[in-house]
Amino acid sequence: MAKKSEQKKKQEEQAQAYHQDSSDDEVSSEEEGEDLILEGVLVRNPDIDSSDDDDSSDDDSDDEEEKQPPAKKAKKSKAPENKKKKQEKNKKKKAEEGPEIIPVDFTFNDMDDKYFHGIKNYLLSQPAYAGHSSAISDIMIENIAVGTVVSTADGEDNVFGFASVLNVTTYQEREAIKKIKAMLLNACPKENKGEMEVVLSGKTKRPAGIFIHGRMVNLPLEITCVLHEQLVKDMEWAVENAHGGEKERKSLNFGAFVVLAPCTRDNTTHATMYKNFDDEIFAGCAEFVYTISSAELRKSAGGGAKSQDSENEDDLVNVIVLTRTGHTQAMKELKEMIHG
Repeated sequence: MAKKSEQKKKQEEQAQAYHQDSSDDEVSSEEEGEDLILEGVLVRNPDIDSSDDDDSSDDDSDDEEEKQPPAKKAKKSKAPENKKKKQEKNKKKKAEEGPEIIPVDFTFNDMDDKYFHGIKNYLLSQPAYAGHSSAISDIMIENIAVGTVVSTADGEDNVFGFASVLNVTTYQEREAIKKIKAMLLNACPKENKGEMEVVLSGKTKRPAGIFIHGRMVNLPLEITCVLHEQLVKDMEWAVENAHGGEKERKSLNFGAFVVLAPCTRDNTTHATMYKNFDDEIFAGCAEFVYTISSAELRKSAGGGAKSQDSENEDDLVNVIVLTRTGHTQAMKELKEMIHG
């Protein structure tokens, strides 16, 4: 029994020792567990300085590196905007400086069939000729000796301006010329009617011609002046080089000119405003000037004399009658005005 009790006691001591060891293991494992948990807490705690802060900063830098590409994209997207703003500023500067100037080489050419449509378009904008635009264009092209067309050196059929003088006797059988002469006489006031009949009769020593010209609105003034100078040279050349003998030479040696100038009248001041500035110069050197009303214009063209680009019922035509001397004086004033 004593031996059993000693064995029992020994077993209890061994059990107690084992229990203590196991409890120590548990405590140590718990402490290790607490250390692990503590380390986890330190990782999450930003207030505690440790080596993990470096990891955190690395993570932040990684985040910044990940955010960096969008920042670059933003810069790229801003660059075109800045460039666009500069372009807009440049455009504004150009607008302030004035319109863009495009260099063009103008040429002065004889009348030709290829210019028919270009000439006709200008005539359609003139009330006196709108109803006869095709017929008058044909006559001017036929009258190659005295006529000039402003075009370009690119070989195209562009018409930037033209000028011609049609003998009222040579083409008196043409329907369009008959109607224009009738209109001129019907609208002429009594004080000038007798003189106008003589001018249009063809019985004068030197013939009269209907002086027709047109051009684009923004044709340079210098080119406009040269256009009129070329027409004068055409007339001189035609007289010197007439192939039809003395009769043809006389028919081209004009002594008077009739200009049918499109214009309007200011309702307040009643001042006449010419569509072409050179017509005002011709009017200032004329023997006499009178006005054809819009009603008379429509009547002479069978109700269709209204110009293509006109919306004004008060569009008028001033008839300007010049002698050769008056035309020469007008050319002098035109050159002085343009060239000084």
